[in-house]
Amino acid sequence: MNYADRIIENRYFSYIIYGLLIIVCLTTRVNAPLALLLGLVIAQLVKNPLEELSQKIIQVLLKCAVVGLGFGMNLQNALEVGKQGFNLTIFSITSTLFLGIVAGKYLEIDKKISQLIASGTAICGGSAIATISPIIRANPKQISVGLGIVFMLNSIALFVFPALGHLFQMTQHQFGMWCAIAIHDTSSVIGAANVYGNEALQVATTVKLARALWIIPVSIFFVLFSKGSSRSINIPYFILFFILAIVASTYLNPVQVAAPYIVSASKISLTLVLFLIGSTLNFKLLKDVGMKPILLGIGLWIFIAMSSLLVIMN
Repeated sequence: MNYADRIIENRYFSYIIYGLLIIVCLTTRVNAPLALLLGLVIAQLVKNPLEELSQKIIQVLLKCAVVGLGFGMNLQNALEVGKQGFNLTIFSITSTLFLGIVAGKYLEIDKKISQLIASGTAICGGSAIATISPIIRANPKQISVGLGIVFMLNSIALFVFPALGHLFQMTQHQFGMWCAIAIHDTSSVIGAANVYGNEALQVATTVKLARALWIIPVSIFFVLFSKGSSRSINIPYFILFFILAIVASTYLNPVQVAAPYIVSASKISLTLVLFLIGSTLNFKLLKDVGMKPILLGIGLWIFIAMSSLLVIMN
């Protein structure tokens, strides 16, 4: 091992690099895609010295950021957006789950891996996988495969979707709806929509969280049809606080005064979340997965992206 390699593998060096990049992400000069890219690059070069802590911070900080974004919304607008996205949400979830399970069986992919990939694509990415995995009693390797594929596609979506939105000349409303339906994880949905514009961000956040609530009936489905455990269902209670934030920002004047500052802090928090997500992803895992699960994930993603785009544009 040469001198440069010894420096890179030094734990203190890792702390310094990650600490500096976290500070950079807390400034307004780094947007969501750049933060994710920084995390992805540094994860391949320097091992994250606080990977377990990063995972815990991601879970808490993402929920806080989502709730904070609620302070920038109006209740009437949120209800209208949620109503508009309801039918498309039902179609995308049911069709993606069905296709994922059937295609997984046809491709002879491990049944639980297929279920995790289908659930993550249909509902809310890593959160859905984390909820479904204990119900179907998935082992750590199966969970890692599902998470790795879903987060890889999330990373691509964060860069590709804004460019495609401009290419197709989508309105803010159309793009927000498309992000919420076609991108898996909440962090990437909000990150891509935030790059596109404020209205897109509000639409995407509202529809995405409404979509995330479907984790409850889907969890019950897996309990009934896969002999799972009902005690493993994880209900996303933070969505209630998101709704309360919208109500408060609509009707309480003191909250309306503070709302712009809360929303600004939430966007910065989201940027940090995406950096931390990138810093925990190591694409070496995908080398051991095999092509079939990756093809399943890509196929489902293309299906949900193309079908929802056609509906939204027409």
